[in-house]
Amino acid sequence: MNYQWYPGHMTKAKRMMQENIKLIDLVIELVDARIPLSSRNPDIDELGKNKARLILLNKADLADDVCNKEWIAYFKKRGFHVLEINAKAGSGIKGVQGAVREACREKIERDRRKGIVNRPVRAIVVGIPNVGKSTFINSIAGKACTKTGNKPGVTKGKQWIRLNRELELLDTPGILWPRFDNQEVGRNLAFIGSMNDEILQKTELTIDLIGCLMINYKKELAARYQFPEEAETPLQVYEHICESRKCYKKGGEIDYEKGALLLLDDFRSGRIGRITLERPEESA
Repeated sequence: MNYQWYPGHMTKAKRMMQENIKLIDLVIELVDARIPLSSRNPDIDELGKNKARLILLNKADLADDVCNKEWIAYFKKRGFHVLEINAKAGSGIKGVQGAVREACREKIERDRRKGIVNRPVRAIVVGIPNVGKSTFINSIAGKACTKTGNKPGVTKGKQWIRLNRELELLDTPGILWPRFDNQEVGRNLAFIGSMNDEILQKTELTIDLIGCLMINYKKELAARYQFPEEAETPLQVYEHICESRKCYKKGGEIDYEKGALLLLDDFRSGRIGRITLERPEESA
């Protein structure tokens, strides 16, 4: 399967971000803790050049805790300020303001020397679709400032949110990039729901996901679905899951589409366990 999804509003969103970057002191980039590299748009580094940077490992509760620590060390080594958060539950959000102050220490000191006080840090919040940007903004603001949804492409335009005297946030639509050089990146994004599921071959995607989980998380997969030891291939495991969860069409034929939706939802919601699909040593 060729993974690609780049609706028209993303081109407009990228142009809007380029136009507003001159107003910005800090780029706050949300990534999905389960795929920290695949969920980074390579355009963001160019866009945020010469700006203070803060990476938030969102949905950290769904990712492997050991891997979260490894990714924090990985990004810090490359000069980023980093926090792990769960925007939906609010965990880690209290540490964001302090991380912003630390990331923008030079700017704040420069303003103070010039006698400029109470001038807020202006931060742009960026990330791929469905990574949790709007949920993060609502969580840090303590109220519903932006529209959220459990699917990509909910935010379509820009919006400034004044949080307090210290911080203003610019919310932006999630943007992917026009072509994935590595189809593994596209596949990982499809796994977590950052593409429109309607354009995907979900049966093939699910077999690929099972194959990935069998490498490092076979124990968690077996605990969830109780498949027999003789089920050694991703297809055999998939068929067992469909049968054990009564995914049948009329006439008793296996309903692979229903089984795919069930397994993808289990993975995305964390019911299989805390899983990270990328490791820093693979990216070194």
